[in-house]
Amino acid sequence: MSIIGFIGGTGPEGKGLGLRMAMAGHEVIIGSRDSLRATNAANDIKELTNTKLIIKGADNKQTATESEIVFITVPYEGHQNTLIDLKSELSGKIVVDTVVPLKVSKGNFESIEVPSGSAAEEAFINLPNSHVIGAFHNVSAVELLKPTTSVDCDVIITGNNSESKNIIMQLAEGINGIRAVDGGRIENTKQIEDLTILLLNINKIYKKHSMIKIVGL
Repeated sequence: MSIIGFIGGTGPEGKGLGLRMAMAGHEVIIGSRDSLRATNAANDIKELTNTKLIIKGADNKQTATESEIVFITVPYEGHQNTLIDLKSELSGKIVVDTVVPLKVSKGNFESIEVPSGSAAEEAFINLPNSHVIGAFHNVSAVELLKPTTSVDCDVIITGNNSESKNIIMQLAEGINGIRAVDGGRIENTKQIEDLTILLLNINKIYKKHSMIKIVGL
């Protein structure tokens, strides 16, 4: 089992993935700029299930230092600065970028143009000594936060390092109901991030928490 950290992990996505990784037997560290906020978030996760989970809170730098695999779950506004600040601590580690660059305009979710192409590619450029993987963009945080629920969806995983990608695919399939799908190179993440924005707009119309399944595989 691994020590898995979540940078900016106090939001729904970080807490949801943290819960599921802890349920799978991993040691989880919830990171935040504010260590007290991180500790409170870790305690909130523990209260969601009667199972004893190994979860603690820490500031982002400690989280990045102590973790073997690190998830980036910050809002896009703080994405690049966070990567730059933690470049040294993330060196040599698998970094899973889940960030979707988006904005709301006239009640509609829209993508933010990223010079690098996608948030994951931005991480790839800013963390040259890390193994950057794009994953978990299309999974509903609401469903992740229900510990007794099977998360019935596929997770598309991108990356240029096959060994690291395989590790994250196995990690994803440790979550009940999830199937991992190899999405190819990191450059393909743009289409996956944009798909999240489409799902958010669909969710708004239907008032649901839609996810995706790839058929024919």
